[in-house]
Amino acid sequence: MQKKEISNLEDTISYKFSDQSILIRALTHKSFDKDGNNEILEFLGDRVLGLVISERLIHDFPNDTEGLLDKRYSRLVNRDTCHKVSQSLNLGDFILLGSTEINSKGNEKRSILANTCESLIGAIYCDSGYEEVKKFILNFWSEEFRLLDSNLIDPKSFLQEWTLKKYKELPQYKLLNQTGSDHNPLFSVELSFKKYKKVTEEGKSIKDAEMKAAESFIRFNKLDK
Repeated sequence: MQKKEISNLEDTISYKFSDQSILIRALTHKSFDKDGNNEILEFLGDRVLGLVISERLIHDFPNDTEGLLDKRYSRLVNRDTCHKVSQSLNLGDFILLGSTEINSKGNEKRSILANTCESLIGAIYCDSGYEEVKKFILNFWSEEFRLLDSNLIDPKSFLQEWTLKKYKELPQYKLLNQTGSDHNPLFSVELSFKKYKKVTEEGKSIKDAEMKAAESFIRFNKLDK
C-alpha cells in the first residue's frame, strides 16, 4: 500500500496513525495474508465498539429499560450499520485482498466491509487507546444515533403519529376475514386513509396483520419515515 493511499484514508477517517503498520494490518483480509491479517483486530474492534455504544446509550437514554437499550444497541452495532459506515469511509478502496476475492469483488461484499470497519476500530484502539477510538466511533456513528428513534418506532405507531400530525385523524383498519383453523388462524386486514392507496395484509393475529398493513401502507404511499 502506497503512502499516499494511507494518507488519503487517514484524512477520511480524521485520524493519523502513529504506527501505520497497524492500519495496514487492519486492511489486510485473510485471503491476502493468512497469518498477518485483520481477524484479531476485528475481534477487538467488535468489543470496543460495543463498549463505546453501550456507554453512550446509557448516557443518552438514562430512563430506558434494559430491553429498549438492547434494541438500540443491536441497531447500532449490527453488520448492516458497520457496512454502512464502511461504505461512507470508502474502505473497499483500501482493503488488501487475495486474487480470488479480487475476482469476486470482495471489496464490495457486505461481510468483508463490515468486518474491516471493526478491524479499523481495533487498530485505532491499539494505536492510541480508548479516548481516540471513542471519538472516531461517535463521529462516524452520529447519523445512526440521530436516526435511532425513527428506526425503533413500529410502523403502526409511526402511521398513527403521521396521520394525527398531518390531518388530525386516525387511519382505518378493517378486518376483512379470518381463515385457517382455531389453532392456526390467518387474519386479513384492510388499511385505508383518505385518498391514499389502500393496502391489505394477512397475519397470524389481528395485531400482526395491522402491523404489516401499516408497513405496506407507508412503503406504497411513500410516506416519510
